Amino acid sequence: MIIEAIINRPSSKWLESSGPFSDIVISSRVRLARNLLDVPFPQQMSEKQAQDVVDGVAEILAEKEVRQVLGNLEVVALSELSALDRQILVEKHLISPIHADNTARGRGLAIRDDEAISIMLNEEDHLRIQCLFSGLQVKEAWELANQVDNHLESKLSFAFDERWGYLTVCPTNVGTGMRASVMLHLPALMITNQAQRVLSTLSQIGLAVRGLYGEGTEATGNLFQISNQVTLGLREEELVNNLTAVTGHIIEQERSARQHLLQKARWQLEDRVCRAQGALAYARIMTSEEALSHLSDVRLGVDLGIIKSIDLRTLNELIIMTQPGYLQKLAGQEMSGAARDLKRASIIREKLKA
Repeated sequence: MIIEAIINRPSSKWLESSGPFSDIVISSRVRLARNLLDVPFPQQMSEKQAQDVVDGVAEILAEKEVRQVLGNLEVVALSELSALDRQILVEKHLISPIHADNTARGRGLAIRDDEAISIMLNEEDHLRIQCLFSGLQVKEAWELANQVDNHLESKLSFAFDERWGYLTVCPTNVGTGMRASVMLHLPALMITNQAQRVLSTLSQIGLAVRGLYGEGTEATGNLFQISNQVTLGLREEELVNNLTAVTGHIIEQERSARQHLLQKARWQLEDRVCRAQGALAYARIMTSEEALSHLSDVRLGVDLGIIKSIDLRTLNELIIMTQPGYLQKLAGQEMSGAARDLKRASIIREKLKA
């Protein structure tokens, strides 16, 4: 099964560091919120109505002409997955924490084997179409999301108003129903105390800054998610172009900060990244926060050529492998926080040796 393979592997196509500007941009994502006409929102629907939504989407995705364009997407019921498996899907950014906690009948997920396409079924909205790419590829993610959207809309009647656009549960999503986001690694801006200045202005141009797992989370490991806040009054192309342009500016700022560190504080920078490498290579106990912090510093060292023995893909995989859900999956059992800290350190040492 596709879902079993996805849960059991730490790698994801969006973590390959193969996309443009992947030294700074970890990933690009586009999400479209859609609801069906004449069907109550998920919070008000019956279990039968919810299951009808899942079955209808599954039927469309199974059609030969759709599979030829979009590939093979598997539809699974969240109730068939363990709590640990659902947590791993959250850690891989494939479902939301809210969706993971709701295992009532009719809550599901459609997903492609490369994880580039996933559709949350009956989360906050009937459909949350998500496309996830490596590096700065917001336009490419949007184009693929549009393909998925068009195939589904040709068979389903979406709730749409000529004045307001697509109708959603949350008023902030009304209009295009689109959230475009990028995940950025900004260690040099943090080290040089410029991150606040650079990021604080984004809200003034309709963008939001969040942590590793989106809304309600704080930035850890110098990882930030930047996404559009406005979905009404702008076309999807404008939202994509605005986010791409702003991301390009932030990339320039981060690169400038990295060069400043190399020129003005090289020995301190090398000491920092090499200490982090040593901690990852030899520590016996490692918390999640420590792991992300050290991985961030080592990644900066790899990007700047200070560390040559580790590749970015390994570091990206460790971001997933060191999360609580995946650690327990590898151990084959539930673990206390202290046991996870021991297991985390062990996995990092083994991965870096390999």
